[in-house]
Amino acid sequence: MSAEIIDGKAISAIERQRVTDETAAFTQETGVIPHLAAVLVGDDPASQVYVRNKERACERCGLKSTLHRLPSETSQSELESLVAQLNNASDVHGILVQLPLPSHLDETPVLDAILPAKDVDGFHPENVGLMLQGRPRFLPCTPHGVMKMLEHHGVETSGKHAVVIGRSDIVGKPMGALLIQKGADATVTICHSRTIDIAQVTRQADILIAAVGRPEFVTGDMIRPGAVVIDVGINRVDDRLVGDVDFQAASKVASAITPVPGGVGPMTIAMLLRNTLTAAQHSVS
Repeated sequence: MSAEIIDGKAISAIERQRVTDETAAFTQETGVIPHLAAVLVGDDPASQVYVRNKERACERCGLKSTLHRLPSETSQSELESLVAQLNNASDVHGILVQLPLPSHLDETPVLDAILPAKDVDGFHPENVGLMLQGRPRFLPCTPHGVMKMLEHHGVETSGKHAVVIGRSDIVGKPMGALLIQKGADATVTICHSRTIDIAQVTRQADILIAAVGRPEFVTGDMIRPGAVVIDVGINRVDDRLVGDVDFQAASKVASAITPVPGGVGPMTIAMLLRNTLTAAQHSVS
């Protein structure tokens, strides 16, 4: 068996075009340009790349993007003060604080300080609660991107057993929450560092989603033949970027698989653009 590739670049291009068309119509009707304000603290190389990619994507889709760069020694109060300024800026519709923050900063109060209506990452407790209740304001970008990939590729989730490896607030927990919502209707198992015999659990999955942050953690013998494998991880090993899944081994067992890079990453950005447009639309409704 050789797995089909679920092409995140191609699917994200479709989603970005939809955002482009809807943004143009919205701006023509209202005169409002959706505006994303990104905050980058410090000089982490990976974060700089991510933010630059998000800026370019905004420009291509007709959204405005503003980057606020702060030095690594920025204090907690200074960062929270900037967030307050952006909350009060009527022309800013979405606020993104790039993670991770330098170690001396506490990210939780920073993210909690973002107005829920501008929380385009979907991290605020209010937005998490709305998502869990099935009436979201915004869907978290990476899990939403995964759901769109499954939809575009024609992967049936209803009645299927989905196994998520990882329980982070950013991916693992919301991923499980989206898969069990009405309409998706999967049966979900979440594995983590305390799961006993994790391979025995993952081999039961019709859909296996790896978001554990460990390079090539998922080996071929952890995958049920014919399963769909979604690799959320991105790890640098020497001069290579690899996912949380051993791609070569997994692609011989799975029916479909996402590559790294070029899989989930582009979808995360596309969903961020979608949320920014949604925030702008809500601001004038």
